[in-house]
Amino acid sequence: MAAVQIDIHRELIEQCRRGNREAYYKLYKLYAKSMFNICRRMLNNRSEAEDMLQEVFTDVFQRLESFRFDSTFGSWLKQIVVNKCINELKKKKAELEYLDDIEVVDIPEENDKRPSEYELSMSVQKVKKAMEQLPAGNRVIFSLYLLEGYDHVEIAQILNITESTSKSQYMRARLKVKEILTTMSYER
Repeated sequence: MAAVQIDIHRELIEQCRRGNREAYYKLYKLYAKSMFNICRRMLNNRSEAEDMLQEVFTDVFQRLESFRFDSTFGSWLKQIVVNKCINELKKKKAELEYLDDIEVVDIPEENDKRPSEYELSMSVQKVKKAMEQLPAGNRVIFSLYLLEGYDHVEIAQILNITESTSKSQYMRARLKVKEILTTMSYER
């Protein structure tokens, strides 16, 4: 028995298809923040992310008739956002450092002490700051894998690279983020 996809925003989408401006605004408000965050992480520039968000929603609203409810609206939208960001990076000819040969290093796990909510929020902010310092190729793969939930097979298909390249670049980005975070803690 096949799983049935139910989109909780189906009626809102149908209203948009009928030209209801208020429905467009509601749909935008539901997804704008999360889609902006994806744009921001991938493009690493706030104003470019804002422009990209507007471009994405303009495109999505024009193509809304092609949405067939085969997946949730959110996942369809996210795929469009990711693809448009990658295309923008390619257009800018972002220098992607793809290296197939990288030594895999085991990183020992820290003790099992659970951080407080404050420590956790501070850690997230530090990781975001560290991500901003990554080269474009590393940052995109790190973001797609860790934050957007894509696996290495999907990343390889999206970026037209090998799966091993995706894995090695993720590991390289992870090690670089750890190095940056270590440096940040010494600078306190």
